[in-house]
Amino acid sequence: MAEIVTFRLIDGADPVAFVKAANALGPFLRSNDDFVSRTLSVDETGVWTDHILWSSQAGATRASQLMFDQPEAKPFLAFMKEDGVNLRYAAVRMQQE
Repeated sequence: MAEIVTFRLIDGADPVAFVKAANALGPFLRSNDDFVSRTLSVDETGVWTDHILWSSQAGATRASQLMFDQPEAKPFLAFMKEDGVNLRYAAVRMQQE
């Protein structure tokens, strides 16, 4: 299951500091048995995509709910513009490494 979140950073945000804050969520994500992998990207218009693979929808949903209680999530979330955050899930039909 793919968890796909698209968003923009708040005005004046330092992208390097944001990536550092995103990386700080790694231990929490890896502590969830259903976590598979994560990719963070940004396009030329400034839209970021956090793409997380999970082994189940239930695991993805559980982690998404628990994340808001994690202290290390607060700096990460503070970088995001509140309006325009889009979260969706999609079934993975193929994955290449």
